[in-house]
Amino acid sequence: MNTRRNFLVGLATAGTMLGVAVGTPFSQNPTMPRPVPPGQEPTAPENPNAPSPEKRQLDENEKDIKKKVERLYELATELKAEVDKTDSSKVLSLNLLKKAEEIEKLAKDIRTRSKG
Repeated sequence: MNTRRNFLVGLATAGTMLGVAVGTPFSQNPTMPRPVPPGQEPTAPENPNAPSPEKRQLDENEKDIKKKVERLYELATELKAEVDKTDSSKVLSLNLLKKAEEIEKLAKDIRTRSKG
């Protein structure tokens, strides 16, 4: 009986010493969460599956870029058709210049948005 008691005391002492060496009492369960003081409860997100604000911004940016690329394609097609039907060596169309400037602005905006 005395041997069993000595074993248990030695085991408890070793556990306490191990806890001191590690910085945590051996008998304490490290996986147990600490109680949260009243008034400081963490707020749970309304919808955990909802995308983050950064993700939403990236999605909106991607949609905007796609719309602008589509518009760029339309303008380039119109510009090509206009160049094909006019003799630009003799007549420089004001409409042609406006389309070219709009294409340039759109292309710069797409490039800027693509960089982030």
